[in-house]
Amino acid sequence: MKRLEQDYDVAVPARACTSACCRLVVTRSWRDGDDIAKRLLDLGFYAPSTYFPLIVEEALMIEPTETEAKETLDAFCDAMIQIAREAEANPAVIHEAPVTTAVRRLDQTKAAREPNLRWTRGR
Repeated sequence: MKRLEQDYDVAVPARACTSACCRLVVTRSWRDGDDIAKRLLDLGFYAPSTYFPLIVEEALMIEPTETEAKETLDAFCDAMIQIAREAEANPAVIHEAPVTTAVRRLDQTKAAREPNLRWTRGR
């Protein structure tokens, strides 16, 4: 949490954590959490929950488990800091993410309004 405080707003202080693994809720004023989460996919990390808790606008809830190695947590912090720097220098990098995954950014509004709930071979 200390490493991310310079680049992100920590919305819920560590002492407010109630679970075995502390939740880190971060926000950025420049863009929503979806962009950060999608960019994390490009950098090899599973995307954290976005928009949670619901009372914190544009939040990411990061819950590292106690089984994560310090090296993994450091690499995650490095990725988060890189994303913050990319957002300042070239926002298109995170707005277009993910670019390295098999499926690129989906139109989430269209998916919510016109859900395709049937799988069909070749679609």
